[in-house]
Amino acid sequence: MATAERSAVVNLTGNAEAYLRARDLLLDPGGDHADAVGRFAWPEFRGPFNWAVDWFDAVARDDDRTALWLVEEDGAEARHSFAEMARRSDRVAAFLSGRGVGRGDRVMLMLNNQVELWESMLAVMKLGAVIMPTTTALGPADLTDRVTRGGARHVIANVADTGKFDGVAGDYGRICVGGDAAGWASYREAYGIDAPPAAHPGTLPGDPLLLYFTSGTTSKPKLVEHTQVSYPVGHLTTAYWIGLRPGDVHLNISSPGWAKHAWSCFFAPWIAQATIFVCNYRRFDPAALLERIRHAGVTTFCAPPTVWRMLIKADLSGGPGRLREVVSAGEPLNPEVIEQVRRHWGLTLRDGFGQTETTLSVGNVPGLPVKPGSMGLPMPGVPVVLVDPVTGEPADEGEICIDLSRRPISLMAGYRGDERRHAEAMAGGYYHTGDVAARDADGYIFYVGRTDDVFKASDYKISPFELESVLIEHPAVAEAAVVPAPDELRLAVPKAYVTLAAGWEPDERTALAILRHSRERLAPFQRVRRLEFAALPKTVSGKIRRVELRGREDRAASEGTALPEWREEQFPELRS
Repeated sequence: MATAERSAVVNLTGNAEAYLRARDLLLDPGGDHADAVGRFAWPEFRGPFNWAVDWFDAVARDDDRTALWLVEEDGAEARHSFAEMARRSDRVAAFLSGRGVGRGDRVMLMLNNQVELWESMLAVMKLGAVIMPTTTALGPADLTDRVTRGGARHVIANVADTGKFDGVAGDYGRICVGGDAAGWASYREAYGIDAPPAAHPGTLPGDPLLLYFTSGTTSKPKLVEHTQVSYPVGHLTTAYWIGLRPGDVHLNISSPGWAKHAWSCFFAPWIAQATIFVCNYRRFDPAALLERIRHAGVTTFCAPPTVWRMLIKADLSGGPGRLREVVSAGEPLNPEVIEQVRRHWGLTLRDGFGQTETTLSVGNVPGLPVKPGSMGLPMPGVPVVLVDPVTGEPADEGEICIDLSRRPISLMAGYRGDERRHAEAMAGGYYHTGDVAARDADGYIFYVGRTDDVFKASDYKISPFELESVLIEHPAVAEAAVVPAPDELRLAVPKAYVTLAAGWEPDERTALAILRHSRERLAPFQRVRRLEFAALPKTVSGKIRRVELRGREDRAASEGTALPEWREEQFPELRS
């Protein structure tokens, strides 16, 4: 059903009507990016706003189309309509209210991809409480930190995870899903309640809605606060970038507990009135995932670069099924991956940039030419500026920032409980992302690296991403991370940590092949001069922790420890 047709049958007023108009402007498949940038403005909200009541319930109550489609590893399926999700979340809201959950209370949700996650997120919103998503991968120490710093008043977790909270002190209510546990209330009680539609909690646009802990690639996780509008309204840009339309079946590969899950497994598809499609698995199987995509008729698909790198190593000959839009976010997308998808499927894989602190801020949108290696153009309503780190002025290369004089709705309220970090992030009239990029004459933005990942070798600036993109073009390389290795002559040289693709051995022959590949495709000052085969250290959300690899190199140099690496000087074939 076209956007205009679906919008005509939705009876909305006030803030929700303004929200719908902004959505329809961006999701109009006949528009173009320049037109969207020129015409789009963030809705101005007057009085209370609650996305779950004012938007979701309003469009969902009489809609029997599938809102959530869950497929398990054994093939079992469960489908829930929009109207059913509205009713289920009403019952859960009534249950939670009876357990003492009220407006402003922080509720930790530690659930997997299961219907209880989606209905409890809606329910907590309907009560005006604050959602604190948490991955099930955490142990007691991390949970203690989150409960304490996040100020959790209630926890909802699966019965299998309740034991992790035995040593987590705090005065918080405990609710378990999928069974019974001593000291925990049973979530199943919610399904016995005959609840009326939830009343509006009176939340205002600036009230808190979400508290997210960042993945901590370089330091202790930050606590990011989002408001009743910064994600629910801000993700208009994400829906626009994906190219979602009402009636789409959207698959996003992301684990619950992280912001990207809220991006594309909750807000963006339901903003567009699309179906959220989820595949659950214990071990990632590219072939099985591709079969699910084709069988279910998935039309839009988002996955991080790590998943795309695995998919292009699989057999893509079966075609894309009904896929219309394919996108990637979470980390920079390598040009080789884009080319492989285009070659096999005839689809353009589009990159996008955002953070836990923002929604999609820069992206390659449908219909725009994609330049290999570019993250695209700034989104409508998002004043992205590249700032020279020395002068603090706008430049063609510098840190990706957002101009606070035109502050977009999509930006976080701030870092809760950390005034120093908040002040640093908002210094000089800009929100500082910590990422460095360059802009070309057409305005396209090209990723260079994190401010703390870019390094110098022989006085040349090195972008790890640029080198890693070349490395993964070699068939032996599944993943790569480039860091500076201390060197007496050059101060530092690029070293690659490489995870090998199936069928390749971590031996001299493979090392020579990869180093030769680097030498042939990179400038002399860029080429990789050392190589080590290893599994890459990652955060629990899957992002590479280069900080650990840099620390390993620095310790080895200071202690005089020899690492199990290959160096170009070991190979006479590579000598200049």
